[in-house]
Amino acid sequence: MTFTFLGTGTSVGVPQIGCKCAVCTSADPRDRRRRCGAYVRSRKVAFMIDTPPEMREACIEHGVDRVDAVCLTHAHMDHVAGFDDVRRFNTINGGVPMRCFAMRETIDQMHRIFPYISDKKNEMGLFRPMINFVDNAEPFAIGDISLERLEVEHSFPCCGYMIGAPSGKRLAYISDCHVLPEHTLEKLSGVDVLVLNCLRERPHPTHLNLESSLAYIKAIAPAKTYLIHMCHDLSHEDWLRRLPEGVEPAFDGLVLDL
Repeated sequence: MTFTFLGTGTSVGVPQIGCKCAVCTSADPRDRRRRCGAYVRSRKVAFMIDTPPEMREACIEHGVDRVDAVCLTHAHMDHVAGFDDVRRFNTINGGVPMRCFAMRETIDQMHRIFPYISDKKNEMGLFRPMINFVDNAEPFAIGDISLERLEVEHSFPCCGYMIGAPSGKRLAYISDCHVLPEHTLEKLSGVDVLVLNCLRERPHPTHLNLESSLAYIKAIAPAKTYLIHMCHDLSHEDWLRRLPEGVEPAFDGLVLDL
């Protein structure tokens, strides 16, 4: 199974509009951070985690030509604004509806944001996403990949996902949170790969900062950790200098093989 980071930046992306700071003007391609999203693929199946605003360009750049399902963490616009582009994969898949796994609150919000989404073809022949939304609080599978929803605390109804690769390795993906409940920490204990949000060094009311992220990483004791949802306060090289062994900043286009 491969796990590709399609985006690793915070809600405004990096570079930020109109910003001339050292990170936003950096020549290091690892400092260009689209809004957070990921692509998971095995020999049998492929799916996306979230559909950020730059989903289309990320798919083109990284050769994403198959999507069998989508998993949403929450309905903030930096995670769902690209959802309309799922319709292209409806066409590639033969014009059949696609499953989208999400919390009930997220599904309700998606219907308000995209009122034209349906599981049926448009009667006028218009090009619209065809989606079967699935609220699955129990562990589920997409092809040969197992998944389990992870409860987290954010400013908005939100979740992460535990992903079980066919190899038996586990990857936990948590893009937005400021608190990990105890029962979630128990599920995360000793995970092979932890992907965790870390906005910046300074505290933030709805996202983990460096100190709080590292505290959770120490408690979870993953074999490897990648930080995401980073703002422009620190460059990729800055992050590397500040992080302990076994913890790295992710970057757009990074591919993990599990």
